[in-house]
Amino acid sequence: MRLRELHVGCLGGGTGLPSLLGGLKANPWLQLHAIVTMFDSGGSSGVLRDELGVLPPGDVLKCALALARDEGEARRVLLTRLPTLEHRRLGGHTGGNLLLSMMEQFSGDFQAAVDGLRAVLGCRGFVWPISTERASLCAEYTDGTTTSGEVEVDAGQAEGRLVRRIWLSPPVTIHPAASDALSRADAVIIGPGSFYTSLMPPLLVRGVREALADVRGPVVLVANLLTEGRGMDDFTAGEAVRRIGEAIGRPVDTVLFNDSRPSPVVLERYAAEHKRPLPLGDIPSGTELVQGPFWSGAIARHNRRRLAYATWGVLARRLL
Repeated sequence: MRLRELHVGCLGGGTGLPSLLGGLKANPWLQLHAIVTMFDSGGSSGVLRDELGVLPPGDVLKCALALARDEGEARRVLLTRLPTLEHRRLGGHTGGNLLLSMMEQFSGDFQAAVDGLRAVLGCRGFVWPISTERASLCAEYTDGTTTSGEVEVDAGQAEGRLVRRIWLSPPVTIHPAASDALSRADAVIIGPGSFYTSLMPPLLVRGVREALADVRGPVVLVANLLTEGRGMDDFTAGEAVRRIGEAIGRPVDTVLFNDSRPSPVVLERYAAEHKRPLPLGDIPSGTELVQGPFWSGAIARHNRRRLAYATWGVLARRLL
């Protein structure tokens, strides 16, 4: 075996992708490219998008913080929310969201704002928005109803409506920098993250399928720890593998699956939210299954170090 630096594209958003990045950034043999969903419609990001006409900054900010040289200090400063009483318009937003939005307005270029933030934070890796064109996530449910907006799509399936299909309106095209990063990647990792609102949206962007077709190495899916509401009661890791394979036009080569369980008290807390440990289901033939105890705390988050070591094991065995 001869070690070499591997370029890895990491697709997703939400709280899952930063957990993956935060673990992998310590590996000196990996050059990370976070390729981030840009269709958030809720919280601080949604308000800034509506009020200032900027792109939603939240998912990009979280990924940049995960890659920061001093993540703890950066999170303490940039995730602090301004008090609402001091300034009604700015109150409630995080300092990082406001900083990215102001940098975008000043430069007129969202990617330039992201690059500036990376430089300030001393990030070990790159952060690319999947697209800088504005769009909303839409869903059609099996009962025939439709909805628009990331928050609304998530709420619909959490309430028990089964998602039949999702799409972006209007259709948008992949950012050239993100396309270049994907096409030059040795491997691609998708997830973890909310399936319909963090993992699938970037895969729906025009040009993503073509960019992934150029990736010679493996496509790896990090399966989620939990189902996501009553609309996903019967969802499995096998179903996630199949749907992502259909979206990207090529099979998922490896799926990382958690086989550990927290205490009954923790499971009861999540059961009250209609969430339960994601079942394995039937993994398609040809997809490698790697299982391990990735859930080790009271909060449903992948253990960073365990996930990072497992991911490196898959990449090293397949690429070196």
